[in-house]
Amino acid sequence: MRRPLATTCLLTALLAGCSTGPSLENQGEVTAPPGDSKSLTIGSAGFTESDLLAQMYAKLLSKAGYRTTLLTVANRELYEPALESGQIDVVPEYAATFADWLNAKANGADAPPVGSPDLDTTMTALRELATPRGLTVLDPGKAVDQNAFAVTSAYAKQHHLKTLSDLGRSGLKVRLAAGDECVKRPYCQPGLEKTYGIDITSVDPKGVGTTQAKKAVQAGQDQMVLTTSTDATLGEFGLVLLADDKKLQNADYIVPVVNRSRAGSEKVAAALGKLNTVLTTADLASMNQQVDSWRRLPEDVAEAYLEEKGLL
Repeated sequence: MRRPLATTCLLTALLAGCSTGPSLENQGEVTAPPGDSKSLTIGSAGFTESDLLAQMYAKLLSKAGYRTTLLTVANRELYEPALESGQIDVVPEYAATFADWLNAKANGADAPPVGSPDLDTTMTALRELATPRGLTVLDPGKAVDQNAFAVTSAYAKQHHLKTLSDLGRSGLKVRLAAGDECVKRPYCQPGLEKTYGIDITSVDPKGVGTTQAKKAVQAGQDQMVLTTSTDATLGEFGLVLLADDKKLQNADYIVPVVNRSRAGSEKVAAALGKLNTVLTTADLASMNQQVDSWRRLPEDVAEAYLEEKGLL
């Protein structure tokens, strides 16, 4: 997979954990006014979806007149401080997950989560945590990548299942393929039992959305798999998602997060905001599939999508 090359000094600075900009822990509340640097670095977390979003951000910003560089830093523990310091200017993030991550960073790992299924509540909490760090969270669009649960299409048809509530009412016993942490996470086994009344007999620790987990459900060894709402490969295993009709999952809508002093201008917000009018969860799943299953380059898929939507 091709990736744009970043400068050695930038990457070294990131890995060394050094900072050239404001830090909440060292300097208190950040009050830098919104900036508009003409040269912006867009960060990716290194997985397919993040690469696609970063490519789209870069192309939209380039069209708006900015010089852009892409940098992949797979570890949030590295790229978030780099975003604060201005070594990275823009990253695609997930609202509830990022809110909880910043909350843990500010208030300790045992702090109660602030992400929730309600988007407005989540965005309020996220912005309150991000602003003192010199970060601006732009508006979310329609696309959301959150935890989701899938069964085989045959199983769904046989038992008349379209939603997780349907599964709970059915009284069926369910062995769930998921990560081993599922037994204690509120969005997983405890939530499925409490919110939907689903009878989870055990958790098969095969990981979240892994090929192994999907094959276990396909073969009937397990009845349901924990995956994500933008999983592009479900059809290859004969799987379909059951709707989270009672909104157990948190609002992990995709949001651009920018360094306010370098990329906090209305021009940047307007350029990236154009994606909000078109990008859907289904669009993201389709693009993920083109990269993961069809072996197309994220750069090419991103460009084709933006051209199709009239944004380039």
